[in-house]
Amino acid sequence: MTDVAADQRSDRPPRVLLLYYSYTGQAQKVLEAAGEVFRERGCEVHNAQIEFTDPRYAERFSSFPMRNVWPDFIGMLPAQTLRATGDIRTPDEVRTGDYDLICIGSPTWWRTVNMPLRTFLKSHEARNLLDGKRFAVFVVCRRYWRENLTAVRKLAEKKGGRFVDSIHFAYPGGQLRSMLSLTSYLGSGEYRDRYLGLRIPTTNISAVQVEESRRFAARLADKVFGKSSQAPQKKPVKP
Repeated sequence: MTDVAADQRSDRPPRVLLLYYSYTGQAQKVLEAAGEVFRERGCEVHNAQIEFTDPRYAERFSSFPMRNVWPDFIGMLPAQTLRATGDIRTPDEVRTGDYDLICIGSPTWWRTVNMPLRTFLKSHEARNLLDGKRFAVFVVCRRYWRENLTAVRKLAEKKGGRFVDSIHFAYPGGQLRSMLSLTSYLGSGEYRDRYLGLRIPTTNISAVQVEESRRFAARLADKVFGKSSQAPQKKPVKP
């Protein structure tokens, strides 16, 4: 049965918010692909990228690639292990819109949700945004997606959000090689075949995964807004 939003206003198109934190742009990439599908369905789509401003950590994320990749990379482990929060800045879209669906993009940092997004989801702003609203979770990760997804879902539901569905995108390679591939990319901004003497796979989101995000968005639109939200098909022109 299609879960059509009963409280969706009939005098305006469905409104969708793409909410995320993204340092390398991978969460942004899959959400923007989903956003294209929502627009094709007639939805009004808004982007809301969280900015990480905490003075203890923001400098390492202020430019890409990272200046000191291993110290910066490992330096986030203690805060992530403690599930700490920090200082962030959110765009106006978080405060000014009444949305019918909120898509949350969350990169995994050290097995769980990243600090900037965790900070937002524990804030009063999150309550104002999510209370009574449907949300879906998009996880991008190296290996550990389940812990990230579970944390985002619990935090969003605690703020009154109504979970609809989720999807995760994992980078190729095993535990060691995927880590080396990611740190190589973080430190150089380039894709390499080898790092520290080992052959490594290509990291980040692939074109196949982008298409997977589009298909998921189509199913999500059917579930939340109904199949009637599909864009009308053009009739073939008779010769």
